[in-house]
Amino acid sequence: MNVAQCMSRDVKVCSPTDTIRQAARRLKEIDAGFLPVGENDRLVGMITDRDIAIRAVAEGKDSETPVGDVMTPEVEYCFESDSVDDAAIKMSELKVRRLPVLNSDKRLVGVISLGDLSKTGDGAGDLALAGAAQPGGPHRQ
Repeated sequence: MNVAQCMSRDVKVCSPTDTIRQAARRLKEIDAGFLPVGENDRLVGMITDRDIAIRAVAEGKDSETPVGDVMTPEVEYCFESDSVDDAAIKMSELKVRRLPVLNSDKRLVGVISLGDLSKTGDGAGDLALAGAAQPGGPHRQ
């Protein structure tokens, strides 16, 4: 099975010029913990609820701070043609719970999460969770 067969396609994005208040509202609206950040049809970063709390609120930044000031600019991703096993291995190694999914033109087409992998029934979710649940390492998407 490949990533395209189980990923979530309805992905909301924000811009690096959006405020963190706008991003937080969007996160609340879609009941999610992260948003891809796009600019000129390209994925340029990720912003998480943790980024807002740690890089903005804890540092005394106000709610009008641009997303670009607190987002994570290094984005790990997979391709829609990748196997779910490869995506699970990557998530496990990176200790992340979700990955943006790009097409062959490197355009965002979806997100694959632990939940998506758990629905495949082939153990990919267990593999990804085993690594993602390990403590330590740098903060990532």
